[in-house]
Amino acid sequence: MRKLAALGCLATIVVLGGCTPAPPDPAPDPSPGPSASGSPTFYVEPDAPALRQVRAWEAQGRTGDAAALRRIADEPNAVWFADANPGYQNRVRRLITAARTAGRTAVLVPYWVPQRDCGGHSGGGAPDAGAYRAWIAELATIVGGGPAIVVLEPDAVPHVLDGCVTGEAARERLTLLREAITAFKRGDRVRVYLDAGHPGWISDVDRVAAALGEAGVHDADGFSLNVSNFETTEANVTYGYAISDRLGGKPFVIDTSRNGNGPAPVDERDTEGHWCNPPGRALGPAPTEDTGRPRVDAYLWVKRPGESDGACLPDAPPAGQWWPEYALGLATN
Repeated sequence: MRKLAALGCLATIVVLGGCTPAPPDPAPDPSPGPSASGSPTFYVEPDAPALRQVRAWEAQGRTGDAAALRRIADEPNAVWFADANPGYQNRVRRLITAARTAGRTAVLVPYWVPQRDCGGHSGGGAPDAGAYRAWIAELATIVGGGPAIVVLEPDAVPHVLDGCVTGEAARERLTLLREAITAFKRGDRVRVYLDAGHPGWISDVDRVAAALGEAGVHDADGFSLNVSNFETTEANVTYGYAISDRLGGKPFVIDTSRNGNGPAPVDERDTEGHWCNPPGRALGPAPTEDTGRPRVDAYLWVKRPGESDGACLPDAPPAGQWWPEYALGLATN
């Protein structure tokens, strides 16, 4: 992934069993407490990696670190679905059922488009369009009436614009995205936001808006920005308004999970370090629908803070694996 934090196996250790064996899914919690932000909107998983880490550190006597990590554990994070490994249907069903029982909204990310991440840290995806269509159809049917927010296919549109996916493959990708939006929008309480990258990637907002239109954004609830990246909230708001203006005022959501200190400086000797596990980053604004800004529907933690962007540093685990030391840095910065 060029300027997005690597996502490939993201949350496979949580919900997919892709890169490493997935832990058992927890039973639905009918009454999880409110998030630290006080938002009653989004579902907080009762057995997310950060919460398991909190419990482990408390048992080890690392009470200060455990308390700091609760800044992540107590907040709602998106749940990623990034492969078709057996059991994914049951995992999404349990997520939706638990959120509905709790009176909360599940936030999930389908991330299996063919030629995903163009072979980068998060390379993979469905083997062909037919497999992807069948996978999306199953997910959409299970999500059903929600309530749910779907952040659809991070990178997929920007990678068409940056020339990574071209020709017939690009046209096919935009068609698949249109079809996915239609499938999820059959649910009357399902909101869909098609990913549009971030302000540090594609600067020509006219091209971004046109591509989003070809990919069906007018049938979606809006678009998403900054997924797995570090651009500031203000930069994303400005960029989002520029795109929205060209789409007739379409709303958008922003991933604020790790943008508290903004992006890392670009080192020309190592541009990857700008987005792949950069040091010194911090948590951003907590998830909420009360953004105080027109057309900004929500701040979400789409990228799970503490999951690696990829094995781009000597001590960094592969993309999507839980990295407690990085999580603690985000929580304490």
